[in-house]
Amino acid sequence: MSAAPTATSGDGPVPPPRTSVPGGDADSPTVDGTAAAPSVVERPAAGAGGDVAWPAGVPVAEPAEPIVADVEPGRVRWDPDERRARASQSFWTAVVGVPAIFSVLRLGVEAGGELQTTLLLVANVGPVNLLAGFLTTAARLLSTGLVAVFALGAVLAVSADRLPPGTRRRPLFARWADITPAWVVLASFLLALITWPLLYLPLLLPAFVAAFQLRPARLHERVVPRLLLIGALLAGYGWLMLPTMRDAMRQGDEWLVLALIVVPPLLAPFVAGPLPGMVIRPLASVTEVAVLATLIWAAVPVITTPVLPLTVTTVGPESGPTEDVRGHVVTTDDVNMVILQERGGVRYVPVGLVRAQVLCPSEEELPRHQLRIHDFHVEDSLLEGMGRRVRPVHRIDAACRTPA
Repeated sequence: MSAAPTATSGDGPVPPPRTSVPGGDADSPTVDGTAAAPSVVERPAAGAGGDVAWPAGVPVAEPAEPIVADVEPGRVRWDPDERRARASQSFWTAVVGVPAIFSVLRLGVEAGGELQTTLLLVANVGPVNLLAGFLTTAARLLSTGLVAVFALGAVLAVSADRLPPGTRRRPLFARWADITPAWVVLASFLLALITWPLLYLPLLLPAFVAAFQLRPARLHERVVPRLLLIGALLAGYGWLMLPTMRDAMRQGDEWLVLALIVVPPLLAPFVAGPLPGMVIRPLASVTEVAVLATLIWAAVPVITTPVLPLTVTTVGPESGPTEDVRGHVVTTDDVNMVILQERGGVRYVPVGLVRAQVLCPSEEELPRHQLRIHDFHVEDSLLEGMGRRVRPVHRIDAACRTPA
């Protein structure tokens, strides 16, 4: 017979409740041999407001630890491991899917929108060609988007404290800038430094100052040394760009080049922020739309740039007249050379009729400015300029100058 205390009422003995916490204290006495009995908490005989009295000596089951509901109503709390798994899946989906989509679009555009020509290109253009063409054209677009987001986001982030009362969310670019490591920001600027044309590199100066919040006060705590440092930096920049500015002024029609060289370094000391509170929200909305529109506009060359080299193939019998076929060689076998003509259509040329073939630059590669910055053409990137020093550009063949 159990020795556990019981209480009696008009209906008979009342058994003590079992503990609600499994695995209780091992030293506690058991009730009915099933679970450890909870600690006895004495209740007052009667409540202050006339509540029903709790029977004396009857133990009360209490939880071992208080249960606190810390989840906000209506919000689902995700497991951190599940979040990382979802983020990893999204990242690799974007890494694989975006280049594939752009590559298919490029093949469709290059085929002139014709289904059969597109299928011909898909069957003969390898994935390495597609990936190489995508990286060479999209690296500039990617670095442009990252630099713009980080520069604008850093300025909006330091200005967020001045938002009007009642503003719930920080601007989107500010949140992106907050969660991005500094090395990613620096890597995006390095990518822009080697892929942007030299003509646009001065724009990186105010963008770098804004992204890393390099205010003039951080150069030196005293005003005079600070001004001397700023003057020395501008003097070094002027020495680097002075020959190019003289040539641009001598030519007379290079005002855009002069503006791109002179204006950005003068704006750099004043772009770090913070901004007035009344302009933060409108500026955030306008810049987000502007950056998106700019990236869409800049993505057009990525889709329209051909993935096959442009050639001019001389075709004709040995003792007869010849013809120049301008286009992109898709494939060559023992019988025919398949050429995607520049003005549309696919032409099968017998291999025995091919007399010569030259590689030609596209119209987008032809220079539009006659300016240089210390032996580097202003339309070349640092990567392209170093490549031209290793292997200088050859003279353009006369066949490339003749339209098809």
